[in-house]
Amino acid sequence: MGYSREENAFIEWYPRGYGVGFKVKRRLFETQTDYQRLEIYETEGFGKLLVLDGTVQLVETGEESYHEVLVHPILLAHPNPRRVLVIGGGDGGTLREVLRHESVEKATMVEIDDGVVEASYLYLDVAKDLLDGLIKNECKRAELVIGDGVKYLRESEEKFDAIIVDSTDPVGPAKLLFSEEFYRDAYEKLSDPGIYVTQAGSVYLFTNELLDAYRAMKKVFDRVYYFSFPVIGYASPWSFLVGVKGDMDFRRVDLERAKKLDLYYYDPERHETLFQMPRYVRKLLEEK
Repeated sequence: MGYSREENAFIEWYPRGYGVGFKVKRRLFETQTDYQRLEIYETEGFGKLLVLDGTVQLVETGEESYHEVLVHPILLAHPNPRRVLVIGGGDGGTLREVLRHESVEKATMVEIDDGVVEASYLYLDVAKDLLDGLIKNECKRAELVIGDGVKYLRESEEKFDAIIVDSTDPVGPAKLLFSEEFYRDAYEKLSDPGIYVTQAGSVYLFTNELLDAYRAMKKVFDRVYYFSFPVIGYASPWSFLVGVKGDMDFRRVDLERAKKLDLYYYDPERHETLFQMPRYVRKLLEEK
């Protein structure tokens, strides 16, 4: 893991020398927050690029390839998602997609780093109006909590129909969000039925981390699903894990509700294509 900043390029390096890079015009902003190094670049063809500790978080052109897939499959699988918790996601893209669902009465976003929220509001065209409303505490259906998502979930007295973890990669400081203990806290705070989703890293390059998280979730949730999707800016295919509390089949989604969303990347009518996984990875996941 690492990154390099060349004269006209930013490259994120993954294990085994695999890199994902963008040609950049200039660096717009750089700071050390209380938690991480934050950088924003202007790319040649994908709008602005958000980088945290050398890892690509999103590019404006194509960010929906991540946010749509993280949010809509689980909310369309839930029969009536009314209360949603988002852990992480300080750029606002995940919460933006959550609020597109009319059934959602309240959504809470817990972001540990207020520097990410502020920089995203000032520099990114992802969810500027939403972040403005959150910062001013003027959103009727959503609230922003600056704090530790692990602690918030453990101490919360609320129940949620859906919990969405929009974290950095499942390595380093974010590993707590992929622990059995955290999954148990999430399961406890889910309604019945309830659904949980997390991004889980590159299928090819974070395979062991994906396996570890999947096996830990299997010890906690009533049903666990894995799927993948090509995300712009990431070492795709990118993996996602879903945990279900109660009787709910994530392989089925409400197509009537989906018609109101007019999505660009995720296709609810081809929901089954999410579950395609390289054969060797599927065999590893299904090993007992």
